Amino acid sequence: MIRPDGSIDDPERQDYLEARLAACASATRKGPLAGYFAWPLLDNFEWAYGYDKRFGLVHVDYRTQARTIKGSGHRYAEIVRVHRGQTRRAA
Repeated sequence: MIRPDGSIDDPERQDYLEARLAACASATRKGPLAGYFAWPLLDNFEWAYGYDKRFGLVHVDYRTQARTIKGSGHRYAEIVRVHRGQTRRAA
């Protein structure tokens, strides 16, 4: 949902990312994890839904092509920043 100030709140996507990243953290306690990719970076065309569903980390205004980082994109960056290097230090 685009707020009057232009920011974009997507709490369901934030919850989804937090749950997946928590699962990744749990997996690393049991052994190495090759990586995690947050997909998609940008809102885009989906074959089943066209342009109706938006679940990228960055909102795309299809008319102007302007990009706005969503709340989930900011939250993902925050989680990465907080946990950066922890697996290297633990090894």
